Amino acid sequence: MAETARRQGGGGRLFPPPPPRGVNQPPRPKAEPVDREKTCPLLLRVFTKSGGHHTKEDYAVRGKEPKDEVQIYTWKDANLRELTDLVKEVSVAARRRDARLSFAFVYPDKNGRFIVRQVGQTMSYPNRKQPDDSKTLADLHFEIGDYLDVAIY
Repeated sequence: MAETARRQGGGGRLFPPPPPRGVNQPPRPKAEPVDREKTCPLLLRVFTKSGGHHTKEDYAVRGKEPKDEVQIYTWKDANLRELTDLVKEVSVAARRRDARLSFAFVYPDKNGRFIVRQVGQTMSYPNRKQPDDSKTLADLHFEIGDYLDVAIY
């Protein structure tokens, strides 16, 4: 039937379209660790803010993203604990003993408007391992080109 529809100019898709990002997707298999000696790192644009996340309107105009940007070269197998330690190197607020960091991915939807999706939280100096510490960018469905927005509380 799909072959007939394609010949007649109707559709041409043999498979249903993929679901939108972040909406009831089946769990992916655990990502293989990256060989960091042989794999080129990706540029992760990180925007930090004390007291809360930036709004999607802060990202609406390309080239006019928030000014508090940190650029990090990393790999998709980097976990939130590793990213927390990197943010602490550049942000005084993140070094407070009781600081809590909330991570969100910022990416455009199919209409080009930005979405800010929270993906996890860590503590600056955890007394014990936090549930989100070991989540990697790949586990959280990060795609190259997404921004990382970090709220520091």
